[in-house]
Amino acid sequence: MLRMHLPGNKWLEEKHKTKGNRRAWRKLHLVLDLVSGEIVCSDLTTDDIGDPTALPGLLDQIDGPIEKFLADGAYDGEPTVKGLTDRFGTLIEVTIPPPKNAILGPDTAQNASIRDRHIADIAAHGRMAWQKSSGYNQRSRIETQIGRSKTVIGHKLKARSFENQKTEAKIGVRILNRMTELGRPKLERTA
Repeated sequence: MLRMHLPGNKWLEEKHKTKGNRRAWRKLHLVLDLVSGEIVCSDLTTDDIGDPTALPGLLDQIDGPIEKFLADGAYDGEPTVKGLTDRFGTLIEVTIPPPKNAILGPDTAQNASIRDRHIADIAAHGRMAWQKSSGYNQRSRIETQIGRSKTVIGHKLKARSFENQKTEAKIGVRILNRMTELGRPKLERTA
């Protein structure tokens, strides 16, 4: 998720009890194909839309199957996993880090959820070992793509209306995908 800012935001004024020209935030949600590096879908939302709330709209943009879903802790929760397994089947590999204070569910012994298995693995081997064994470290590719977006496209939106801002974000995503098509390094293990 990439946050972009615009002038004026009443929420920030109310939260911080300040007046003046505050910036409104927009969130750019990206879904990346880890194999090709292509951004397969995106959505620009207002700051009050949470990541799990934006997920169904992102998944509606995907035509094919998904084998693996990697996301940050903001997506932690049963609604995300249920939405993914309902849409793509139970074979989808969901990797979302549970919070540090997460506890096992009440029926873990009989029916351990994906989240329960992650919690148990982290408790047994540590968070860093879990990240490596689960493939969660591949999420760094998404962070790299967000960094590219900030560098190439920038932190600010130029358009004033929300619909035009959404169009501007989609153009930015197309530019990033075009740059990816033009050339990615091919890595080969030599030893």
